[in-house]
Amino acid sequence: QVQVVESGGGLVQAGGSLRLSCVASGSIFRVNAMGWYRQAPGKQRELVATITSGGITRYTDSAQGRFTISRDNAKNTVYLQMNSLKPEDTAVYYCNAELTLADEKDLWRIYWGQGTQVFVSS
Repeated sequence: QVQVVESGGGLVQAGGSLRLSCVASGSIFRVNAMGWYRQAPGKQRELVATITSGGITRYTDSAQGRFTISRDNAKNTVYLQMNSLKPEDTAVYYCNAELTLADEKDLWRIYWGQGTQVFVSS
């Protein structure tokens, strides 16, 4: 019923930039918060940044000042602009969306994408 699909990952040199995109599609009634998380090899998944439907953003210390999260509500799409990338940013980046379905308008659910790989070489 709902798909969350990330794109934009790849290989980049340290100091470079990447822009990730994530689209939520399907029988969606309303989308609230959307967020980016990442999981490096051997580590737990961690928060990177979130954004509400009203545009309020939150970043972890590692992302603050280098990454920018934004969204297009009309397209149920969230972006993550990553600048000044470091090798320690290497991870699979996941998107999630808090949303309600068209046939269950009062039940909030969280859907995750499959992830997109970011590799930053030194």
